[in-house]
Amino acid sequence: MPLYAIGLNHRTASIEVRERVALPLESQRSAIDSVRQETNAQEIMLISTCNRTEIYLRADDDTALKAAALWLNALPAAQGLDLNSHFYTLSEAEVPRHAFRVASGLDSMILGEPQILGQVKLAVKIASEANALSGPLDRLFQETFKVAKEVRTQTEIGTTSVSMAAASLKLAQQLFGDIRDIKMLLIGVGEMIELAATHFAAQSPKQIVVANRTLERGRELAQRFNASAITLQQLPERIHEFDAIITSTASTLPIIGKGMIERALKLRRRKPIFIVDLAVPRDVESEVGELNDIYLYTLDSLGRVIQQNLDTREAAVAEADEIINTRTAEFMHWLSARSSVPIIQQLRGKADHYRQIELERAKKLLAKGDDPAKVLEALAYGLTNKFLHHPLAALNRSTGQDREALADALEKLYTEPDQ
Repeated sequence: MPLYAIGLNHRTASIEVRERVALPLESQRSAIDSVRQETNAQEIMLISTCNRTEIYLRADDDTALKAAALWLNALPAAQGLDLNSHFYTLSEAEVPRHAFRVASGLDSMILGEPQILGQVKLAVKIASEANALSGPLDRLFQETFKVAKEVRTQTEIGTTSVSMAAASLKLAQQLFGDIRDIKMLLIGVGEMIELAATHFAAQSPKQIVVANRTLERGRELAQRFNASAITLQQLPERIHEFDAIITSTASTLPIIGKGMIERALKLRRRKPIFIVDLAVPRDVESEVGELNDIYLYTLDSLGRVIQQNLDTREAAVAEADEIINTRTAEFMHWLSARSSVPIIQQLRGKADHYRQIELERAKKLLAKGDDPAKVLEALAYGLTNKFLHHPLAALNRSTGQDREALADALEKLYTEPDQ
C-alpha cells in the first residue's frame, strides 16, 4: 500500500502562514484521529514544529492526499488562507527520502540543527499512542532514527550547526557590544529558552529574569542561571527594564503587543530594545517591528541572517545525501518485497493444492498395488502439467505487446540465475 506526504515548511511558506497551521503539542493526538477519519488512511504520522507542518500517510491511493489538504485548509486558524499554493506533496521514494532529510537536519532552516530529531521522535511517540502506526510507515520512521544517526556520525553536518540561540547572542553583541552591560528577559521555559539562557549566561549579563505563566516553573529555570523569575502578568509593568528579550512560549496568541512596547520605549527614553521571537505562533505582534528603536527578529529573519554567515559545507551535504539515497533505495526495496508477500502466499497455496491432489492420487495407486516407479512418474508428470497449465494458457491467449511482455517474464522466471 503506497506512502504519501503533504506539508509546508520554511521554504514554501512564511512564518505568517506557518503559525496559522502549527498544531500545539497537546492537540496533536486528537488531530491524528481527525485526519484518520477524513482520509481513511491505514497509518498516519503528523509532524508540527516551528518550521513545518507535515502529514505522512499510508493509504490506498492519492485521494488521501486531497483529503489531508482539505483537512489542513479547514483548520480554524487557517481560514482566509489559500494553503494549496504552499503545499508540497510526495509519493513513492520521495516520502522516505524527505523523512530521512528532515530527521537528519538537512531540510532545516539551520543546516544540521539537532532539535528536529527529538521533535520527530516525539511525533512518532504520539502517533504510536494513537495507534496510528502499525506497518510500513512505522518501519519508515524507525529507519529515520538510524539514518539520522548515520548522517551525524559519518558527516560534518551536525558538528558546525549554528543554533538560533547562538545566533541571537551574536546579533545582541553586534548591537550592544558588551553583554555584561545589559539586562535581559527570557520568556518561557522550553528548550529554546534554555539554550538561550545557556549562551547568554556565559557572557555574564548584568541581570537575567525569567518570565513564565507559572512562577514555580520559571523559578526552576532561573535558579540554574543565577536569575530571578516573574509571571507573565507582570510583563506590562516590568518589560521596560530590559534591553534584550528572547521569547518562546506555546501561547496561541501574542503576549507582547505594540502598545506594551510603545509604553516601554517612553519609559526607556527611546533606549533600544533587542527582541528575538522564537515562537510559532509568534509571541510578539508583527507591528512591534515597525517601531523605531526596536530590533525584532523572528525565526524567518534570524534564519536568513544565519544562512548569510554560514559556510556552504557542500561536501558534507553531498555525503549526507549519498547516505540518504542509499537508505531510501533499501527501504523501497523492502517495501516492494513486502507488497509481493500476498502474491507469494497465493502462489504457495496454489502449489500446495496441486501437491495434495497428486499425492492423494499416488497414494491410491500405491494402495492398489501399482508399480511404484510408474506411480512416481505419474506424480511428477501430473505436477509438471499443473504448474505449466496456467502460464502456457495465458501465453496462448495473449497477443501483441502483452504476449511479448509475458514471454519476457516467463523467460526471466525459468532462466537459471547463472546463465
